[in-house]
Amino acid sequence: MKLALTLSALMALTAPSLALANGCSHDRQVMTCADGMTLDISSGTCVPDATT
Repeated sequence: MKLALTLSALMALTAPSLALANGCSHDRQVMTCADGMTLDISSGTCVPDATT
């Protein structure tokens, strides 16, 4: 019983750390532009597509 309680407490303490270790994916967002527009990488905005 004491071993089970100790293991449960250890898992409860380490679970948040393991979840945070996964990290965030804020830098992996994909931006899409409307038809006739293209993404300008330098400004990060949509601009009219010059090829259409």
